[in-house]
Formats: sequence, structure tokens, C-alpha cells
Amino acid sequence: MKGRQTRAAILDAALSLASHMGLEGLSIGALAEVTDMSKSGVFAHFGSREELQISVVREYHAKFEEEVFFPALREPRGLPRLRALFENWLKRVSAEIDSGCIYISGAVEFDDRPGPVRDALVTMVRTWQQALERAINAAVAEGHLRPETDAQQLLFELHGLVLALHHDARFLQSPGSVERARVAFERLVDHHATTTGRRGAAVAPARKADARPRRPEA
Repeated sequence: MKGRQTRAAILDAALSLASHMGLEGLSIGALAEVTDMSKSGVFAHFGSREELQISVVREYHAKFEEEVFFPALREPRGLPRLRALFENWLKRVSAEIDSGCIYISGAVEFDDRPGPVRDALVTMVRTWQQALERAINAAVAEGHLRPETDAQQLLFELHGLVLALHHDARFLQSPGSVERARVAFERLVDHHATTTGRRGAAVAPARKADARPRRPEA
């Protein structure tokens, strides 16, 4: 039990470091200093810098799912759930403006560096994108989005909105970036929405109070 608690504490510290310094900023020595442990003590839990980096990627993904994916499952299948996924994603990115998103910074650090860390990052990002694509397809199946909606194209555009938000809010420090991303999302959805989908958007706030936690497919 104590070993698991120690590892969890090290991971929390490593996640904080990586958020501010990037995955490349992680080292056994830096982590030992932050956690007030010996290098050998940190090494005993991870074995190598690469294993530490991969563990941080997985921990980040687990927290991302807890904050973004799972809460959205309380919403009805289709456009309400897709909207919740995007809104939760915006909230997560907004909270990371002062530190940074490991998915985004990791892509910059490892885009041209093959290896296990890059593989872990790609796997986690693709897992999230697949969840979004399933939500888009579900919105089509529910009649909320038009049948000819290209799910991969819409996914590409949604991902682009978040990248633009991160760039403008973090790098340019432009005010109102989050709201611009929300407006852009609604404009995209409206372009693909059916009459049923638009009508559902109007009554979504009333339904939200009655939603109960459940674990259906996204």
C-alpha cells in the first residue's frame, strides 16, 4: 500500500513538472529534488526516464478521461453528448493555459522522434479522437446531424478549434479565446445539424437536470 501511495505521489509531482516543463524536462534527478527523495528511491519506482515519461502520459490520459470523457456520458446519446465532450474539453484546456497541455506540448517534442514515448502519446490522443468520432457518428445515428456528415472531417475541425484556442490563449494571450471556440463549435454543429438536432439544442438545458449517470457507449 505504501509503495503504491509513494508511486502515486511521485506521478503527481512528475505530472506537474511535465505540464510546465514538457516531458523532456522530466528527469529522475529533478523529480527526486521536487519530492525530497533520493534518486535511487525514484528510480526504484520507474526504472528509467523513459518509463517515467510514459507513466506520466498514461496518468495525464486517466485524469483527462475523468474530467472530460466520463462526465459527458451522463448526457443523452447524440448531439447533447458531443456538445458536453467539447465543452468539457474546453474547460480542461482553459485550466491548462497557465501550465500547458501534455498532448499538445508532447506532440511538439516527439513529432519526429520515434520511440515508446511517442507511441504512448499517439495511442492516448487517438483514443480520445476515436471517442469523439463515435460521438459524432452517434449524433448522426440519432438524427441530430445530417446523414452525409463526414465524421472524420468534423473531428479534424473540432481538434483544430482546440489547437487554435490553446495557441491564442496561451501564446498570444488573446482575451475571449474560449468563447470564440464555443461560437465556432456551435457554427460547425449548426452547419451539419438536422431540424431535430437544432430543436434538441434548444431544450438541452431542461433535460440536463434530469440526466442520470450511466456508462453507455460514446
